[in-house]
Amino acid sequence: MKTIIISAEDIFVSAELNDTSTAQKIWEALPLEGTANTWGDEIYFGIPLVIEQEPGARADVEVGDLGYWPPGNAFCIFFGPTPASPGEHPRAASPVNIFGRAKGDATRFRTVQSGVTVRIERSEKRKG
Repeated sequence: MKTIIISAEDIFVSAELNDTSTAQKIWEALPLEGTANTWGDEIYFGIPLVIEQEPGARADVEVGDLGYWPPGNAFCIFFGPTPASPGEHPRAASPVNIFGRAKGDATRFRTVQSGVTVRIERSEKRKG
């Protein structure tokens, strides 16, 4: 299983990528960096990849899921309810390709503000 590190300011969370074509394309593009946008308890940011919606794409996701949102070419981190959520579970604006899951506590991202730089890198390249 391929492992990545997601960092924003002083937060570092490891995540595992699944065995999908979306995960493979993201892995090959690493490292990636973007400016955080927040939407409820979701962080998303555009990445320079155009990936089609996969057959298993869905809007109902779980805390800790990593998704790729095809309409915005965006990397998404879900850690709680969003404005589209009917309850306590996260819900994307529209179906996302789920390509991984945070291994650590994804709710730590609640402190990240819009405009903060988010960096995604392969775990073996992390320094320190």
